Amino acid sequence: MQRSFLIKNPSVMIFLAVLTVFTILVTFSSEAFGAGIISTSFVKTLGKTLCLALIAVAMDLVWGYAGILSLGHFAFFGLGGYMIGMWLMYERTKEIVATSMAQNPIPPTAQEVVDGIGTQIFGVVGSSEFPVIWFFADSLFMQLLLVVAVPGVLAFVFGWLAFRSRVTGVYLSILTQAMTLALSLYLFQNDSGLRGNNGLSGLQNLPGVTASQDYVSIWFFWASALALALGYIFAAWIVSGKFGSVIRGIRDNEARVRFLGYSVEGYKLFLFTVTAMIAGVAGALYYPQAGIINPAEIAPIASIYLAVWVAIGGRGRLYGAVLGAVFVSLVSTYFTGGQAPDINLGFYRIQWVDWWTILLGLSFVLVTLFAPKGIGGLFDLIAERRTPDRHGADLGPDQGSLREREAEE
Repeated sequence: MQRSFLIKNPSVMIFLAVLTVFTILVTFSSEAFGAGIISTSFVKTLGKTLCLALIAVAMDLVWGYAGILSLGHFAFFGLGGYMIGMWLMYERTKEIVATSMAQNPIPPTAQEVVDGIGTQIFGVVGSSEFPVIWFFADSLFMQLLLVVAVPGVLAFVFGWLAFRSRVTGVYLSILTQAMTLALSLYLFQNDSGLRGNNGLSGLQNLPGVTASQDYVSIWFFWASALALALGYIFAAWIVSGKFGSVIRGIRDNEARVRFLGYSVEGYKLFLFTVTAMIAGVAGALYYPQAGIINPAEIAPIASIYLAVWVAIGGRGRLYGAVLGAVFVSLVSTYFTGGQAPDINLGFYRIQWVDWWTILLGLSFVLVTLFAPKGIGGLFDLIAERRTPDRHGADLGPDQGSLREREAEE
């Protein structure tokens, strides 16, 4: 009898259990529920960390399992943030403008309200007209659709052109990085329609919601935890079946998989597009908790950091990607948030804010050289010690049947 997906993948159940317990502990320790053990700002940090773990899972799918080192997935992450940010900024500004104009002796027309919104949003770049890309900014449903559609379409077009040309290896990585750089430079321009270097701000304020940030932060934390859980289950389901076997084969020997009759380009394109959409969802949850998004968030260095997180956690292991993202995010917050005390050597003062990126790069080099399985490899060592390799050994009086049963499992 065929075993269920969760029985064949106990690590998924363990991950979901840990995530559930973690979510409950954070919830009842937050200021929103009265305990106040965890501050609202740190709840937002934890929520953002869960979003980074989600994009790390997407990166592990495309790199750890398919062997496609994409240095552009943070571009999809940023696009998801921009899509939801347009609605948040539009509706919040609409509330402010409508409240201000309501005090006028003559009630404003709908067009006057729209013009006022345009002036408030785009006045910083010397304009008051809504660009075409803001056409659906007043519709939450459409903007949520664009959260996955825009990264998905961009990834599909890019992937179709690249994979059809059979670009692989370092050349593909360079192309993804070039795509990210081009998008970032375009968004820096004031006429991009997204306020140039100013980006979109005030995203932490939910339109029509009067609740304090204590509650808003915990709501987004819940949403981030749910998204990570669903994303992890989806990723585990993909890699556990035939599809997962094929993409591993593509990673290990692409020519042989193609010789066996599989559409290598189709598998790559599907995975590249789906992971871009997952990255878009992660970005849509991340930036409302950050409160602001600008083109610097999409710079190529961000995608390189993403690859470092997955490598440190252990690529080719979904839980390793999560561990890497969580570890680096929290440690980064500690060192760059002023919590780590500076070290005075007398002749030089070590300030961790300046040295953190060097530590991160050094960690990546050390992991690559001495621990290629990353943090996730520690769990492999524990599993190997607890469960000895008994294949081929005598397992009992009825050796043949037990061996046969073990082979089926």
